[in-house]
Amino acid sequence: MANDLKNLLDRVERVDRSLASELRQQISTLARRREFGLNFEKHKPETVELYGRTVRAGDKVRLLNPRGQHGPREDSRTWRVKTITKAKAGHQARLQDLEGDDEQTAPLDELVVIADFRDPIYPGLRSTGSIRRGGDKPHHVVINAENFHALETMLFTSQGAVDAIYIDPPYNSGAKDWKYNNDYVDGEDAYRHSKWLSFMERRLKLARKLLNPTNSVLIVTIDEKEYLRLGLLLEQTFPEANIQMVSSVINPSGSQRPLGFWRTDEYIFFVAIGSAVPSSWVTDMTKEAGGPAQRRAIWNSLRRRGAGNLRVDRPGCFYPIYVRDGSIVAIGSPLSPQEQPGDEPDVPGATAMYPIKEDGTQGRYECNPKTAEELRLKGYLRLKVHRGEPSIQYLRKSEIQRLATGELVSRGQNEQGYLEIDWGAEVARQVKPKSAWNMPSHDADQNGSRINRLLMPDRKFPYPKSLYAVEDALRFFVGDKPDALILDFFAGSGTTAHAVMRLNKQDSGCRRSISVTNNEVSAAEQRELLAKMLRPGDPDWEALGICEYITKPRLTAAITGHTSTGAPIKGDYKSIDEFPMSDGLEENVEFFTLTYEDPRVVAADLGFEAIAPLLWMHAGAIGEQIIARTDTYAVVDSYGVLFAIDAAGPFAKAVESKNSVRVAFIVTDDEKQFQRVSGLLPSQVETVRLYESYLRTFEINTGKE
Repeated sequence: MANDLKNLLDRVERVDRSLASELRQQISTLARRREFGLNFEKHKPETVELYGRTVRAGDKVRLLNPRGQHGPREDSRTWRVKTITKAKAGHQARLQDLEGDDEQTAPLDELVVIADFRDPIYPGLRSTGSIRRGGDKPHHVVINAENFHALETMLFTSQGAVDAIYIDPPYNSGAKDWKYNNDYVDGEDAYRHSKWLSFMERRLKLARKLLNPTNSVLIVTIDEKEYLRLGLLLEQTFPEANIQMVSSVINPSGSQRPLGFWRTDEYIFFVAIGSAVPSSWVTDMTKEAGGPAQRRAIWNSLRRRGAGNLRVDRPGCFYPIYVRDGSIVAIGSPLSPQEQPGDEPDVPGATAMYPIKEDGTQGRYECNPKTAEELRLKGYLRLKVHRGEPSIQYLRKSEIQRLATGELVSRGQNEQGYLEIDWGAEVARQVKPKSAWNMPSHDADQNGSRINRLLMPDRKFPYPKSLYAVEDALRFFVGDKPDALILDFFAGSGTTAHAVMRLNKQDSGCRRSISVTNNEVSAAEQRELLAKMLRPGDPDWEALGICEYITKPRLTAAITGHTSTGAPIKGDYKSIDEFPMSDGLEENVEFFTLTYEDPRVVAADLGFEAIAPLLWMHAGAIGEQIIARTDTYAVVDSYGVLFAIDAAGPFAKAVESKNSVRVAFIVTDDEKQFQRVSGLLPSQVETVRLYESYLRTFEINTGKE
């Protein structure tokens, strides 16, 4: 087959080399596809339009549609800016068509810069505000950005350091709920499933690099439209992980499906990496924890249930236990092989009980008579009647050990002579979660939309998650990690960050979150704004984008306890810790916008201010930031930067004098110099080399995986 194709291509090449080359590329692509598993059209990676980015000579650009026009662009070609000149009407750009010979001139404000896949990008972060009520706790970070570029940027700040990722990606419903290559994808698009898979695969590959390989989790929510494809994609992207899907009721009333069952639930994929396993909690997730949780029984049957459970297996464990008036009063001796129940010595007023199985077969007890008597005297043996059937129960060694550690608490022996035992206060309500969740607190309307209305009475956001649903999902994996780092790169209204803050309040933790969301408007809002002669990049348009209009006000309200209109929030949190929402949360958050820096400025070492927040994030987003370059070095609470190798000695002393410094950034191209300075620093300080040309350190979008 391969030889036949080669011969055919050779014949084509003699006639048309260009056609032969294209055919070889397509055949090569098909050959790389899996024989089994998930195969889909690998669409060209998205082109990103960089609204707000200053147009410069050499940039790739597109022409904007005339104001007020809705629909496809009149001119979708990509142009290169050759020169920029100043004219009476404003700055004009001379453009060259990248796919032809056309040239034209256009006003700068009628152009938008674009970044194609593999066009190098030099990211920075620009602070757009902060809220600080958390004292010296680390900061949560919110980044307004295209999430693929933000994830690539985070490979510098957080590679291998993320404990949990929670994402609620577009469900690809066909209702124009997401964009591919700057256009909304609707139900009529024949390639919408493969576009969605291409879109998700590129981001999941980056997420894999960010997760801690020894113990972390990826949590992805989805509905019935893409859950099968998503499951296969996760298996192929995380082949070593333990992947489990949970169903969770989020709309008890049901979402109408005219041709099928009404949908009440969604699906949650848990991708557990390394040693990560879900912890126990106060409920098994089939109902709210209003009453005592169902725990494994403390007492166990003394009659053996497992292998070797017959009298003939251990004759010395077949003996009478004498009971009277609900109490065990004596332990008899083993019967001889010739004796049968009824042949035992009589104990006045007592009944002899034997380990007889349900089918009448003679079984055996777990222990010999001597051990049984020791258990009886200590109160570790009891008679239990269940549904009219009496049985002998005992405490195993593991339960006796729990009594010693306080996990189990005894109230003393009762009238029947055995201990009254309960689970201790700290563990009494800890049970393993099940895979079908039916929690009223996960109702997306009551605890998603309603909570958003309380926080932002003047704003609306479609389909927010229940705050408590996100909180519960995260708790199973970071509840025992008070310093965990949690990432959400489809952050929407900011529910994940809000949930992390609530987890911190419950156990005084210092978990921090990174939330990435864009500043897009919905398809309906886009039509309204276009009708008002507005375009992306205009201040009035950007003010209504999701990050500016929803995410930032929601988190500000959650922390301060005041609504987006400035009034105290009315209402209480209703989960396991009820308290007024107006109390706020003692947390810190910093808001950023991802910027696209001029490589000429960065190459001249004039771009430190833009990349400064990335260093701060790498060091844990704690305390003060180093925002300006110096001639020697700078050291703050959690990190330091050595700008001049000649100042290595004083820098090392300054770092050593601050016990809180976690990371030292050393600016040098020389590996030996880097190692020498590293040797001067305390062993607990992480050292990171920054190339003298920041371009080499922070270049992204190069197509490398």
